[in-house]
Amino acid sequence: MKVLMNRSTRYNSEKEASQNTCPVCGGNDFHEDEARGEKTCTACGCVVSSHIIDHGPEWRAFTAEERNARARTGAPMRLSIPDKGLSTSISWSNKDARGRSIKGKRRAAIYRMRKWQIRSIAHQSQHRNLRIAMRELDRLSSQMGIPRKAGETAALIYRKALNKRLIMGRRIESMVAASLYLSCRIHRIPRQLDEVVDETSIDRKALSKCVRRIIQNVDVHVPLPSARNLLPRISADLEMEGKTVQRASDIIKQAERKGITAGKDPGGITAASLYIAGIIENDRRTQREIADASNVTEVTIRNRYKEIVRELGITANPRQYE
Repeated sequence: MKVLMNRSTRYNSEKEASQNTCPVCGGNDFHEDEARGEKTCTACGCVVSSHIIDHGPEWRAFTAEERNARARTGAPMRLSIPDKGLSTSISWSNKDARGRSIKGKRRAAIYRMRKWQIRSIAHQSQHRNLRIAMRELDRLSSQMGIPRKAGETAALIYRKALNKRLIMGRRIESMVAASLYLSCRIHRIPRQLDEVVDETSIDRKALSKCVRRIIQNVDVHVPLPSARNLLPRISADLEMEGKTVQRASDIIKQAERKGITAGKDPGGITAASLYIAGIIENDRRTQREIADASNVTEVTIRNRYKEIVRELGITANPRQYE
C-alpha cells in the first residue's frame, strides 16, 4: 500500500511539474486565454493546454444593467455589515410579487413573520452591539473620506476586539474610532488621531487608551506612523510647489536616519520639514498656516524646527526672508 501511495504521489508531482514547464523551451511563464481556453508559453508560443475549464457564468453581458439582470448571486460578504450580508429581509410593503395588496389572515401572518425575522437577527447582545458599531463606522468613515477597503479592515479589528470582550466598560463609539484609526495606519492613509477626535464626541485621552488597548490585546500588525505619509496631504492643503515637497521629503528621510523622529508626533515633524523646505526653496508659509493644516501648535513646529536644524546642520534662517 505504501509503495502504491509513493508511486501515485510521485506521478502527481511529475504531472504538476510537466504542466508548469513548457515541453519545448522549458520556460515557466504562461499566458491563459480564458476566451479560447488555451494556456500558451510566452517565450516560444507553444500551446501547453487547450482544455482550460471556464469557471465563469454561461451567459454574456455587455452592459451593467444586463449583468445585474442575469446574475443569480447576491452581493459579496462584507465585514462592515452586522450580519455580513447573509441574512434575509421581509419587505414592509404588504403586497405580493404581482403588486396586489395582501389582506386578512395572511397579512397578519406575514406581520408576525416579519417581527420574528427582526428579532432573530438581533437576539444576542453581540449582534445588537455590531448593529450600533457598524452604523457608527459607516458614518465616521464617510465623513473622513476613508475608502471601503480600510473600512473593512476597521470592521475586522472591531470584531476581534468584540470577541476578546474588550468593549465591556467602554463606549462603542470610542472602540469604533480607535479601530478606524488603526486601519488608516495599516493602509498608510494620512489621518491623524486629532482628525478622528474632531469627527466624534470623544476626547483624545479616551481614544488613545482604546488604541493602546487594541494594540496590546488584538492580534493585528500596526506599523508605526510615519511623517512621510502625512506629507502629500498637508502640502496639498498648503498648495506648496513640487520642489518644496521633495525637499521636505529629503529632510524627513535624513531626520529618520539620525533618529530624530523617534517618539515625536509625525504631524510636528512633517510641519517643521515643510516650514524648513519652504524657507530654503523660497516657497514659505507662515507657522500659523502650517499649524492649521497639520493639526499641531506653533510651539511644536518651532521646537521640531530647532531640533532638525541643529541635528542636520541645515542653514535655514527664517529672519532673512522676513
